[in-house]
Amino acid sequence: MRITIFGSGYVGLVTGACLADAGNHVLCVDVDERKTAMLQRGEVPIHEPGLESLIRRSADAGRLRFTTNAQEGVDHGLFQLIAVGTPPDEDGSADLRYVLAVARSIGEHMKDYKVVVTKSTVPVGTADKVRGAVREALDQRRARLEFDMVSNPEFLKEGRGDRRFHEARPGWSIGTDSDRATELLRSCMNPLPTIATA
Repeated sequence: MRITIFGSGYVGLVTGACLADAGNHVLCVDVDERKTAMLQRGEVPIHEPGLESLIRRSADAGRLRFTTNAQEGVDHGLFQLIAVGTPPDEDGSADLRYVLAVARSIGEHMKDYKVVVTKSTVPVGTADKVRGAVREALDQRRARLEFDMVSNPEFLKEGRGDRRFHEARPGWSIGTDSDRATELLRSCMNPLPTIATA
């Protein structure tokens, strides 16, 4: 499967490296040119046991790449995973500006069907906001394109990220109201995740 991950922080890097190691073709997109250049050179900007070798193995095999080009990212993946930061807002709530900016970018650049997946730590109801942002961008283009929304919260633990990723897969919590997205996710993730339809 071809997967794009927006955000090359802890969640994005661990998820991308593990999905690529499982045989998927993953492209990680980040706005930070310095960090992206480091990753392209095989340098990992965070400390996570085993992550550097995992990234290098998949990069050397051509299954894991890094870019700052959003258009390239949207073109690449059937799955568009949003794994950007959600820093606390002034009132303590999650700041969704980066999540929604990615959603708008997906809507601005997509040319065919996509499965949009939120992996960032977000409050209940965010999927509707992301869906609305993608749809608004498509409407502005007058583009009649289909997409599905999926919520897949992360439960990684620093220091054990890749192990937690693989250990958690049988019990991954995935929320979607689309049978099509459910079947595509089942073919992407093995063993099968727990599917919670909304």
